[in-house]
Amino acid sequence: MAWIAGGRLAAAVSEAGGLGIIGAAGADAAWITREIRIARSLTGRPFGINLMLASSEVEMQIETVINEGVPIVTTGAGNPGKYLDRLHAAGIKVIPVVSSVALARRMARLGVDALIAEGAESGGHIGDMSTMCLVPMVVDAVDVPVIAAGGIADGRGFMAALSLGAQGAQVGTRFICAEECDVHPNYQQKVIKARDRSTVVCGTSTGHPVRAIHNSFTWLISSAEKDGAGKEDLERMGQGRYPRAAVDGDTEEGTVMAGQVCGLVNSVQPAAQITAEIMAEAALIRHRLGGVACQA
Repeated sequence: MAWIAGGRLAAAVSEAGGLGIIGAAGADAAWITREIRIARSLTGRPFGINLMLASSEVEMQIETVINEGVPIVTTGAGNPGKYLDRLHAAGIKVIPVVSSVALARRMARLGVDALIAEGAESGGHIGDMSTMCLVPMVVDAVDVPVIAAGGIADGRGFMAALSLGAQGAQVGTRFICAEECDVHPNYQQKVIKARDRSTVVCGTSTGHPVRAIHNSFTWLISSAEKDGAGKEDLERMGQGRYPRAAVDGDTEEGTVMAGQVCGLVNSVQPAAQITAEIMAEAALIRHRLGGVACQA
């Protein structure tokens, strides 16, 4: 959700009862400050920000987040260990994304506040374990709260996450099609038109696989990878392709990152309506299952 999950979306999700997250990626201090202040002007409820720790801007981003008093930071693409003391001293809770039990244990030992266990069904950079298998293993391995991510777009997915032992769920792909998302309409329509087998995983040989909706670019880079292109060449091919799709609207030559649940996303809706539908469906499922007897 980098480039597209700004202050408007974060505020709308928080106002609806969720926890909105601003996607910072490699953004500069001015952009981060602006989006934080937009969110704060639209909601009095807590919201967070996601930082990609591999970014060359991360030191500046950490200082900006502390100065602006954002209460929650989620992290990816790196180890937040060296920033924990500074963030905790500022009263900020730190929640890393993990894709394996070993990494979850390592993060828990560092003293993080919670974990996001993200399965390979998710969009963007992924690991290789499914959400169904990863979440309960992480829950059993650590003594901090676990949030499930990957393959969750409705009340069924939310209740499944709770059944696996998670204490919450992270939803990304469905909120690409929120009215408050700062994404090009072409990107939203690409997600809406996608079906069950519309996503592919590219870049496995680089060590940083990415899930995206199949298009001319994914065919090009997958072909290059099969033909033995090196890591540097593949990474060069992928440079700038995500903003090309998300910001400029080129959904054929850009990277349209989305999870496998894009087949469940059917329209552009206000974030409040998305959240309400998820929770209403979850409530119905909970009521129905309350009368289900389990027998060996």
